Parts: sequence; C-alpha cells; structure tokens
Amino acid sequence: MTNFVWSMFKDMARYIALVDGKAGAYGVVFPDLPGCTAMGKTMDEAIAHAAEALRDWAEVTEESGARFSRARSLEALRRDAEVKKALADGAGLAAVPLVRETGKPVKANLSIDSGVLAAMDEEAGRRNLTRSAFVEMLARTMLSRVA
Repeated sequence: MTNFVWSMFKDMARYIALVDGKAGAYGVVFPDLPGCTAMGKTMDEAIAHAAEALRDWAEVTEESGARFSRARSLEALRRDAEVKKALADGAGLAAVPLVRETGKPVKANLSIDSGVLAAMDEEAGRRNLTRSAFVEMLARTMLSRVA
C-alpha cells in the first residue's frame, strides 16, 4: 500500500451516531455534529444514508469556512448526559466512517485470489462496470455497514 493511501486510511475519522426507531423508520443523529441526521427504512439503510449525510455535512461545513470538531471517543460520548438519556430510551450506537471523495483516482496494487477476481470481473461486466468501479462500489458498501 502506498504511503498516500495508507495515510488516508489510518486518518479516516469515524463518528459515533445514535440510531433509534423501529422497523420501517429509523433515524440517525451524530451527537458531535449538530444538524447532521439521516433516516432509513432499515438500520442498514439508515446507516448507509448516515455515511452519505456525514460526507455531505463535512463538505458543506468546510465550504462555508466553518470547522468541526474531531470525533469524541466512545467513552466520552457515553458520559454525555444527552447520549446517556438516548441510550436509556432505547437508542443504539454505530460507528460511521467519514469517507471523503477527492475526485483523484489513485493506483493501487491488490493481490486477490484468482477465482475471486474472475467472479468479480464477471459481476462487474454484468453491471457494466470496470473492475476498479466495482471494487470501489464494494468498498463504499462495506465502509457504510455496521461491523
């Protein structure tokens, strides 16, 4: 992995979000980022939307010249009175990555099992995607999921 790519990965911020709701209607809020919210019909959809909202919120905030704080630790958030109340009322926590889009492609050398690569190429072709576009799509999907 190049130093550039590694430095981007190790510095990727994850913000802790509160997820609340019931089947068919979930909401996500970020205690550290006022006004950054998302919704979804399922928890997975809500968290995927939260990753998009986080990216957009960060972009708009920076474009306006404002700064936003780094993510607080999970321990610090658990001591926050509002977070404590939300958790007591049934909310859950999720770590959501801040994935910034730079618009600058970077070449990366990956080693992948030949059978997996063949299956990926077949699926990419079925979706009319290049191998690179397919790998990026998979990465975006996995980054927005709850581990």
